[in-house]
Amino acid sequence: MTKDSLQTTDADGGDLTPPGFSNPGMEPHRPRLSDTSPRGAKRAERQVVFIFTISILATIGGIVGYFAFPLDGVKLFNVRMSTLSIGAGLGIGMLGIGIGAIHWAKSLMDDREKSEPRHPMVSDKPTRTEALEMLREGISESKIARRPLLKGALGTAVAIAPLTFLVPLIGNLGGDWDVEKFKRTAWRPVENGNPEHYHEGKYRYITVDPSNRKLKASDITNGNIVHVLPAGLHDDPDFLTEKAKAAVILVRVDPEIITPLPGREDWTYEGIIAYSKICTHVGCPVALYERTTHHLLCPCHQSTFDVTDHAKVVFGPAKRALPQLPIAVDDEGYLYAMDDFDEAVGPSFWERER
Repeated sequence: MTKDSLQTTDADGGDLTPPGFSNPGMEPHRPRLSDTSPRGAKRAERQVVFIFTISILATIGGIVGYFAFPLDGVKLFNVRMSTLSIGAGLGIGMLGIGIGAIHWAKSLMDDREKSEPRHPMVSDKPTRTEALEMLREGISESKIARRPLLKGALGTAVAIAPLTFLVPLIGNLGGDWDVEKFKRTAWRPVENGNPEHYHEGKYRYITVDPSNRKLKASDITNGNIVHVLPAGLHDDPDFLTEKAKAAVILVRVDPEIITPLPGREDWTYEGIIAYSKICTHVGCPVALYERTTHHLLCPCHQSTFDVTDHAKVVFGPAKRALPQLPIAVDDEGYLYAMDDFDEAVGPSFWERER
C-alpha cells in the first residue's frame, strides 16, 4: 500500500492531502482460529449449522402450535398458546437466520481489509465486469460451494421460515367458500321449526337479549329501544357467529313520522320498527339512541342513522342505511320476523345498488 492509494485530488489533479500526513497503511491481518486450524473451521461451521437448525426447529414448532391449538373461538387458552407459539416460532426462526449469517461471515468468510484508490465511478462495461468479478470472488470466499452442510442448513432455514405466517394465513381461509351465508341470518323463515321459537313453525319470534324472553308489542314504550335476538338462538352451536349477524334494535316512535321505502309499508307494527344493530361502516354495534331526534348513533365513528327515514345515514362515514327487518305480531301480541333482511348486514364491502 502506498500513499498515493489514499490521496485525495482536486479537479485539476492537485494533491489535497494535508501537509505532514503519512499513510498509516492497513493493520496487519490477525488470523482467526478458523483460518489456521481446520478443526477450528469445522467447529465454526458446526456452530453455524446448529444456529440454523434452531431456526428450522423454531419454525416447525410455530407450525405445530398452529395446528395443536386451533382457534375455535371458545377456549381462551388456545388463543394464548397459538399466539405464543406462532410468534415465538416466527421470531426465533428469523433471529436464527440473522445470527447464523453473521456468525458465518465473522468466522468463516475472508475478513482481510481491502482498499482501492478513489476515482470517478463511471458505470461503463469494464466497471460492471469488475463488479461481477467481485461478486464471484465474494461467493468464492464464502466457501459455500465447499460446505454443502452449511448451504443446506441455510437454504432450509430461509425456505421454511415464511411458513410460520403463511400456514396460518392459508389455513384460516378455510374450505367453506359459500359467500351466500353472509347474506343470510337466523331470522330467515324455516320449515317445521320449533313452535316455541317459530310462529306457525316458520317465522322466528323476537326475544330480549340476553334473557331470551319473547317480546310483546305492548312491552315497548314510545321513545325507547330494545336490543333483541331471534328466539332460541342461544341453543345454536354457532351462537356467537349467528348473533354477530342477527343482532337487532327495536325502536318505537309515532307511526305518523315514519317514512317507509316503497314496498316496506307493512314492515312495521304500530310505530315499532326493527333495524340491524351492526353498523354499515366497520361493524360496530349501533347502540345509542337520541330520543328527541330519532337518531341511532354508532359510538365508534359517530355514524348516525335516521330511524324514521329507513335508517338512512345523516352523519358520519357509513355509506349505507341500516338493513331493516320486517316484523309483525301473532294473535297473542308476540313480535316475530316476517322474513330475513333483504340485504346483507354489516360493513359495506359488497357491491351495493345504494
